[in-house]
Amino acid sequence: MNSDSDLQIAGDILEVLHLLQPEREHPSTVADFTRLARTIAADRPRWEHLVRYDATTRWYHRLSTGPGHEVWLLSWLPGQTTGLHHHGPSSGVLTVLDGTLTERNAAGGPSGSARRVLEPGAQRVFAPQHLHEIVNDSLEPAVSLHVYFPGLTEMPMHTSAPAAVAVARADA
Repeated sequence: MNSDSDLQIAGDILEVLHLLQPEREHPSTVADFTRLARTIAADRPRWEHLVRYDATTRWYHRLSTGPGHEVWLLSWLPGQTTGLHHHGPSSGVLTVLDGTLTERNAAGGPSGSARRVLEPGAQRVFAPQHLHEIVNDSLEPAVSLHVYFPGLTEMPMHTSAPAAVAVARADA
């Protein structure tokens, strides 16, 4: 019977400097941007005092920018929606901070649609050209954080929904 532990055999992995990844100065992967969004979401004093609500439209505020990305804070009153859109060449991470939001898209393919209810802490990662709509279907206000990489340069709106998105709207 061998009683040697991995630590006894290999030594402390943290002492083997050449095996450690250098810490990145700026986020550069989807995981990095997701982590950035979680970090900002957890730092409520950083963003909570900035939130405003506008009865006529969604309110938004650019919270920060960095090399290759930007972070936006949005508020949503009941019934407010983005409309059907995509983010051009930008990928993104959406994090719900307060309230509940619903995402509708055609990811279900020709046979159906995808409808996701996103509660506080929920995150959605999306690729460039991802066609979707975000709406506050609840009776309470909501707040969300959006990280776009590269920074948001366009947000083309679509007036006609693919059949799958239209079905998701009807099912809501």
